[in-house]
Amino acid sequence: MTGQLLAGGARELRVTEARRQFFEEGACPEGELPAEVLRSWLRCRDSGVDYQADGRGDPEGRSGLVAARERSELLLSNASGVMEHVFEQIRASGSMVILADDQGMILHSLGDPDFVNRAQRVALQPGALWSESLRGTNAIGTTLVEAAPVEVIGAEHFLDRNGILTCSAAPVFSPTGEVAGVLDISGDSRSNQRHTLGLVRLAAQLLEKRLFEIQYAREIVVAIHARPECIGGLQEGLLAVSPEGRVVGANSIARGLLKSLPAGLEAVDFSAVSRLAFGSFIDRCTRDPYALQALDLRCGERVFARLRGAPPLIGMAARGNRPAAESPARVQEAAPKPCNRRTGEITLECLATGDPRLQLALDRAARITGKDIPLLIQGESGVGKELFARAFHFSGPRSDGPFVALNCAAIPENLIESELFGYVGGAFTGARREGSVGKIQQAHGGTLFLDEIGDMPLGMQARLLRVLQERCVTPVGGQRQIPVDISLVCATHRMLRDAVRAGSFREDLYYRVNGLTVTVPPLRDRTDIRSIVANILEAELAGTPREGQVSIGGQVLDFFERYPWPGNVRQLQNVIRVAAALLDDDETEILPVHLPEELFGADPMDDAESGQGLLQDAGQPPRSMAAVMPTAQPAPLMAAGGARSLDEIELEAIAVVMREVGGNVSAAARRLGISRNTLYRKIGRMS
Repeated sequence: MTGQLLAGGARELRVTEARRQFFEEGACPEGELPAEVLRSWLRCRDSGVDYQADGRGDPEGRSGLVAARERSELLLSNASGVMEHVFEQIRASGSMVILADDQGMILHSLGDPDFVNRAQRVALQPGALWSESLRGTNAIGTTLVEAAPVEVIGAEHFLDRNGILTCSAAPVFSPTGEVAGVLDISGDSRSNQRHTLGLVRLAAQLLEKRLFEIQYAREIVVAIHARPECIGGLQEGLLAVSPEGRVVGANSIARGLLKSLPAGLEAVDFSAVSRLAFGSFIDRCTRDPYALQALDLRCGERVFARLRGAPPLIGMAARGNRPAAESPARVQEAAPKPCNRRTGEITLECLATGDPRLQLALDRAARITGKDIPLLIQGESGVGKELFARAFHFSGPRSDGPFVALNCAAIPENLIESELFGYVGGAFTGARREGSVGKIQQAHGGTLFLDEIGDMPLGMQARLLRVLQERCVTPVGGQRQIPVDISLVCATHRMLRDAVRAGSFREDLYYRVNGLTVTVPPLRDRTDIRSIVANILEAELAGTPREGQVSIGGQVLDFFERYPWPGNVRQLQNVIRVAAALLDDDETEILPVHLPEELFGADPMDDAESGQGLLQDAGQPPRSMAAVMPTAQPAPLMAAGGARSLDEIELEAIAVVMREVGGNVSAAARRLGISRNTLYRKIGRMS
């Protein structure tokens, strides 16, 4: 911690000197700033940006927010869940998560209230435009120019008034390769965290993957990478291929791996990319759906590939030479769909892990698959209602059709109408010329999942009821009714009967969506927590070098069974993800020391062992090296030989901690709050 403060102080002095040279002397302080920051400063100076400006000159402001959100509706709707997940990781850190469009306008933000109030003073709020040309060097605007992740800390901002911020941003690329927007984490410049840029880059990659899978939901998706362990992770390249074997889409990672794809793509034949014909590739995948296939590329490289989310019947169109005697039924029986928790392609049977209350819900839902009966799923936030809905979809005859989800609570009220029903070109100011297909139409032939339907505005409830009655949808601004064939699944954490009595939910819609109601029990009431933990850990490590090598200690499992889990399965997933990330290279068992500290802020149950005690028993690290100094009991600062140096005190503290942990460097590093590499260097000074 002290080292970080010293490093931060040195950086601040260096940047202050660079500003003096740049703004007062007109010099170019090369080597004093990150290269992308210096390039941005030069651009800002050349374009006449005033570094002393107040930054309030916003040409659009909140007046352009509605139109901007309409233009980026797909980005906004899919980013909401990702942003919530990121915010859970940084909650109470005095930060906020921001989504901006391709022009730098902030579309949506989540943040700690105290910091949000301060951020509004520098216009860090929805509706504000943060392009580099308007606000100088900043993470959002500079990321758009650089088309690469950027971190801007304190005085590295071009405008003086923005020096209070530290911002880390990453571009979000569309499925066609253009920058669609920016994800950003901003906070107080005094609390900069070195891992923030990595977190926002991972979040941007996750969002890009979602956008790609939505755009090419009806195509055959092939995952590729030069390293087999990267298949299934965020680093995998994705190719969208038509049933005829034409490459119609590729994410940025795939383009980097293949090198030969043209910018516009324009339906390149698979054989122009790979030396193996597409039909032969499909045949190999059908014979062994779980195996990675080696592909020799035309550019001379070799990659590994796996078919993603494509039923064997789709592949038959690409093969075109399968004997007529081999029926579609036989092909499907040869390769049944596996349970894939990472992609959501699971069945109701996959969710059966032994809990009797959940099993009752699964059995009841299974009885109505394939029947025109709406399903209503009730349960607290985070219990896995969407996972249940996906399992219901993939268990029925519509499993080859689309599964389209919309969170009614996450979409702004003024956007939900166009999100659900779509709109025709020119329907309103800012609408796209070609119009937009709504979620209901997208779900044609498959399943429409409306999450948190209890939060749907009353006006939208009336329109939805009409769609369910007439089986037709009319886009906003349109006149023609479009027939739709959908299976409806809804979910809510509210009691809809109470909402009906209160007048906030239509009674006639309630009986339309409530064909069969099932309840997913909260995690604290379930008896199958150990099975859930095993499934989550397996999914988290799938496709990584640690797959099948990590277990969870009995003490941790006992604690998991006692903990009340206010965040339910979603919280448990986050805890296991963090614990797996905290494992050192030589560790294969998750122990209490690997669990997030906030899990033990209070006794989880009145009659349970305190979480803090569990941490202490396991040797959980204190928050800083200063916390171990009383334990180390160093000699007085003044001794017979005179004053002792800070280095001597530090080394003595290290020696005491090393003795306490029996020489285990990993445990000692955690106790001291420093990395193992740093500890090794300090130990070297002791020898």
